[in-house]
Amino acid sequence: MKLITAVVRPERVQQVKEALFQAGISGLTLSRVSGHGGEQEVVEHYRGTRVMVEFHEKVEFKMAVSEPFVEIAVQAILQGARTGEVGDGKIFVQSLDRVIRIRTGEEDNAALTPVTETQLNPQR
Repeated sequence: MKLITAVVRPERVQQVKEALFQAGISGLTLSRVSGHGGEQEVVEHYRGTRVMVEFHEKVEFKMAVSEPFVEIAVQAILQGARTGEVGDGKIFVQSLDRVIRIRTGEEDNAALTPVTETQLNPQR
């Protein structure tokens, strides 16, 4: 099992979400975050004062997936998020030691949102 975290541009959320859903990945969490990467700092004016914007608004997707879905999820995120410009974001893939569904007590792969075989092989 892996935890996939993707930090993407807010304007690409719909495309990433649709790509993930089309790939059969529907169990996910979204959060608004701020970050600083390779983008240039921006100077804005707020109530007559110059303000340096060092952190840029982003959206963070998090999803726990079983091994067969790791590359499928990564490719879906890349497809939805990539513009080719600085600031497109990052994808982090981390190992998960344990997952527990609170409602049922199911653990590990049984606790993950189920995905059908047709979703695993969408070409069929």
